[in-house]
Amino acid sequence: MTERQIVQCVPNISEGRRLDVVEAIVEQVRQTEGVKLLDYSSDHDHNRSVITYVGDLESVQEASFRLTQEAVRLINMEEHQGAHPRIGAVDVIPLIPIEGITMKECVEGATILAERITSELNVPTYLYGEAARQPARKNLSNIRKGNYEGLKESIQEEARIPDFGPAKMHETAGATVVGARMPLVAFNVNLGTDKKEIADTIARCVRERNGGFKNVKGMGVLLEERGQVQVSMNLENYMTTPIYRVLETIRREAARYGVPVVGTEVIGLVPQQALLDVANWYLQLEDFDSNQVLENHLR
Repeated sequence: MTERQIVQCVPNISEGRRLDVVEAIVEQVRQTEGVKLLDYSSDHDHNRSVITYVGDLESVQEASFRLTQEAVRLINMEEHQGAHPRIGAVDVIPLIPIEGITMKECVEGATILAERITSELNVPTYLYGEAARQPARKNLSNIRKGNYEGLKESIQEEARIPDFGPAKMHETAGATVVGARMPLVAFNVNLGTDKKEIADTIARCVRERNGGFKNVKGMGVLLEERGQVQVSMNLENYMTTPIYRVLETIRREAARYGVPVVGTEVIGLVPQQALLDVANWYLQLEDFDSNQVLENHLR
């Protein structure tokens, strides 16, 4: 009996305000056979939506292409403004091995998908994460440097030439990044202040590239509608750097400025073990086992 194959995909699209547009793009996933839509959420300040679905590799590739095709049709990056870094209508498409599939297979699938997006939609594509062909492109932030506006000016430079397609942005959809990676936790911490420089400083304290925690990316974001700032992060390996460790560090750093943590949020889906680790740490449980969770035990 062949083991079932489960690939998770979490595309980020550059639209979080026109919810009718988001719905039209998500509908392409719903209509793809072999794929199950798990979650999607939109953020007004980031002007970005995160969509999560699973399926076998071939079905996930098809859903991702259809999603991209619709986003290219409906999103004009020349008119886009938002707090989150981005280079295109579909900013990033990561393929994530969950069950019955290897990282190598996801890398091959990402490469095929990137080539198709370029050849059929004329959108230049970059490969990142485990699929990266250049060491610097393993890190998504290196590809996004300068955002959409900056890449328009520098795409013809040798270090920034796309992996597929001409060194020219699509006239309305920009460029897209496709890759393969392990599951991550998109975790944000909201602070009780509107001073973005405080969030920027704290983000530098916790992110890896400035000497902070390993496998953590972060930035400060102004949430204009709330009158607050946010430390927005990707925890790329919750086992080496758990949520609680990052949160407590942010809490201590914020206290230096007399600023409280007023809330946190998880964007998209999160591995159960990541939350069990948080509960275990804060409750100071002794000899805790995940099978003590009723639902786990029943499985």
